[in-house]
Amino acid sequence: MAINLELPKKLDNTIDQARQAALQIFRPISRKYDLAEHTYPVELDTLASLYSGLAATGQAGAGAAGGRGDANKERPEGYVANGGNMQSVLNSMWASYGDVALMLSIPYQGLGNAAIAAVATDEQLEMLGGGDEVWASMAITEPSFGSDSAAVTTTAIADGDEYVLNGEKIFVTAGSRASHIVVWASVDRSLGRAAIKSFVVPREHPGVTIVRLEHKLGIRASDTAVIRFEDCRIPKEYLLGSPEVDVKKGFGGVMQTFDNTRPMVAAMAVGVSRAALEELRKLLEDAGVEIDYDRPAADQSAAAAEFIRLEADWEASYLLTLRAAWMADNKEPNSLQASMSKAKAGRTGTDVTNKAVELASTYGYSERTLLEKWARDSKILDIFEGTQQIQQLIIARRVLGKSSAELK
Repeated sequence: MAINLELPKKLDNTIDQARQAALQIFRPISRKYDLAEHTYPVELDTLASLYSGLAATGQAGAGAAGGRGDANKERPEGYVANGGNMQSVLNSMWASYGDVALMLSIPYQGLGNAAIAAVATDEQLEMLGGGDEVWASMAITEPSFGSDSAAVTTTAIADGDEYVLNGEKIFVTAGSRASHIVVWASVDRSLGRAAIKSFVVPREHPGVTIVRLEHKLGIRASDTAVIRFEDCRIPKEYLLGSPEVDVKKGFGGVMQTFDNTRPMVAAMAVGVSRAALEELRKLLEDAGVEIDYDRPAADQSAAAAEFIRLEADWEASYLLTLRAAWMADNKEPNSLQASMSKAKAGRTGTDVTNKAVELASTYGYSERTLLEKWARDSKILDIFEGTQQIQQLIIARRVLGKSSAELK
């Protein structure tokens, strides 16, 4: 099936709403909350209420995390969907055009919401109010590991009609603000990665402790928490998806989460890169640098040639991200494309924002613009949801047809 990456008119609303939020709400308070780390941006409550109202009337692709939407319905042959995943990606992209950290702080739009949408059963979605009443953070990383998601040591031991969770999670985005936490834990460590499952846990629940908030290089407006689970008892229904442990299948079920969230993180990088490119172009033009698309880059000034290179990388990142989202909406396996979009956009984000600071010289390094902030913010987008190296490893496995045991 051919892929048409020209966005349909029905998504114009999503783009317009997110772009307006970026320019009218996020940009004016961006520096304020970057300097006031760990302070909750109260302005986001109004935005969250607006999104909820529009979503209730069917007028918004509300939410960075999105939901299943129409993408899970049966389709007639030849039907092309642009549903919940595409809306989520566009929302993430244009909101991040304003401020990545503030986008990550919007109530009810957590990365854990995408995990719920990816693996929760219909009964669980109904239990959680369709997912719209839940603001879920994602708790995967632990003190003993970073990108190796199979190395989870947090346990969830069955005890009657409950699971008992024990362990510690670090670098949990929105961990102290979200209403719920999606926790990766092993139901039987003797069975290895196959026994890793995801659980949705209310943040204000016995046995859940917010240990501390991290001070960070970037995305300072977004809280990043260390969370400890000590004899935390939750109902068995809070295990997302199937409770069955299939040692042959591995932990493919929980890994489906990344097929949804990696294009979203790629979209964040695309958004902040676009912001930096637009600011850089304005500065170059003010300095008298002409960018001519009708002449070879080699025949232009070094600054113009570099800008054209950065723009080309941005375009590739944008198209890869849309492709990954489109495939998810059309029920096509997109693990390869999700990692490709994340790898390309993550690296492009750091390259574009850092090069923009460099080309803008002392002006770019100062706080007179948001360029230096965007450079700091972009680094995390090449790290979380799987580092650059992890993405390249996944891509290599998919392209070569190798398993994780065969290619490490």
